[in-house]
Amino acid sequence: MAKRGGFPGGGMPGNMNNLMKQAQRMQRQMEDATKELEEKEVEATAGGGAVTVKVSGKKEVVSVKLTPEVVDPDDIEMLEDLIMAATNEAFRKMEELSQATMGKITGGLGGFGGLGI
Repeated sequence: MAKRGGFPGGGMPGNMNNLMKQAQRMQRQMEDATKELEEKEVEATAGGGAVTVKVSGKKEVVSVKLTPEVVDPDDIEMLEDLIMAATNEAFRKMEELSQATMGKITGGLGGFGGLGI
């Protein structure tokens, strides 16, 4: 008499092993991608190129470049706003790059089932 509703040949443990292997492979790929992203840099500008900010994949500002004409002692607020805008845009670009890279690995799982992995 055959069992009903069971897994042929005890298939569940084999499936679990495959799932664990896939998860481990995905974890290694994500670690490699994270290391690769940390070495990348993105650049953004504001004020028509008057301010350029470069950030790293480690989420650190690498450089800030200003054109001489944007440095107006009578309008420091504008310069501050341009630096902030360029910095925020550079971080946004890095986040997009990171999401695209990780999305290729996870296949759109969106944080591996909500676990934040």
